[in-house]
Amino acid sequence: MSRLEFQSRHQAGLGALYLGVFATIWFSVPAADQPLRALLVVASGAALLTAVAGAVVVARSRRVAVARDRAAERRYLLIVVAEFAAAGLGAAVLGLAGWSEFIPVLVCAVVGLHFFPLVPVLRDPLLRPLGVAMCAVALAGLATALTSGVSAGLVVGTGAGLLLLGAAVLSLLRAVRG
Repeated sequence: MSRLEFQSRHQAGLGALYLGVFATIWFSVPAADQPLRALLVVASGAALLTAVAGAVVVARSRRVAVARDRAAERRYLLIVVAEFAAAGLGAAVLGLAGWSEFIPVLVCAVVGLHFFPLVPVLRDPLLRPLGVAMCAVALAGLATALTSGVSAGLVVGTGAGLLLLGAAVLSLLRAVRG
């Protein structure tokens, strides 16, 4: 296997690891009754297993030196710091305003938006439709909370978790196929 193939496998493994971890976190957001609660726990377990499999791929791909792109690493770090700052500040403002139910909506929208600048950094065009879908889930959560008795967190946590789990599985499949 060439060095480029190992780098690609390494990158896909990292994607499965990160997306799987964040899917697990999103599945813990909704306060749900049975049987949905049980399904969320199962989905969370599947996301965690996907993350572990991604970590195994990363560990195995480290045996071959993976070239580092310092400029891309800096851009990645800046994007993630901006994402966390926007989500944290927005969550604080919503909490202070008494609108804490909408914090998952804001965070999901910020997460969705952060995928767009990551596309060229990670050279992964599949992040674009994931970003669009995450923003759509945020809008669906907002609309549902405003028009019904269903909480935004239930819609957003379940939707974001499923999207991230699906993306993690796709990334893992890319890693396994090489």
